[in-house]
Amino acid sequence: MSDLWTGEKVRLRGIEPDDWEGFRALAQHTVDARNADMVEPPRSDEGFRAWTAERAGRTPNPTAYHLVIETRSEHAFAGAVSVGETDARAGRFRTGIQITREHRRRGYAAEATELVLTYMFAEQRCHKCEVEVYAFNDASLALYRKLGFVEEGRLRRHEFFAGAYHDVVLLGITADEYWAGRARPSLR
Repeated sequence: MSDLWTGEKVRLRGIEPDDWEGFRALAQHTVDARNADMVEPPRSDEGFRAWTAERAGRTPNPTAYHLVIETRSEHAFAGAVSVGETDARAGRFRTGIQITREHRRRGYAAEATELVLTYMFAEQRCHKCEVEVYAFNDASLALYRKLGFVEEGRLRRHEFFAGAYHDVVLLGITADEYWAGRARPSLR
């Protein structure tokens, strides 16, 4: 069986204490934080060190996790992907992604999302993935649509960000939709 966490361009891995600088870089670009729930006051370097150390020490949870996106070529921190709000009975979960400025437009977000979807659909037997994206975030909307997500609704003036209320677009993809045209993982 091939490694479910490694693609052609990226590898998903657990958070290590030394990743604090990467997470600090993601947080410093609050204008780019279109998937964040809110902009927080600046955190100290020690605060980032403590946060990553705490996350690094957690026992892995297959239904709620935060992983680092690392480039395969340079082993560089390229961003993070998360899974949460998993409902085992209904078979659905939510995911989100952040890519550092210098690693955008290279296919890392798409590949990282596909790795997460493959794991959740093939190994956790989930049926559906949901995402929420600010309506003004054209890049993320294009990413998810390219991967096969379908717009399921819009929450009007739902989130407050950067001094104004914004619509949130709800998108989803089912396991059947995801596997259409994709090879399932095999033991070979």
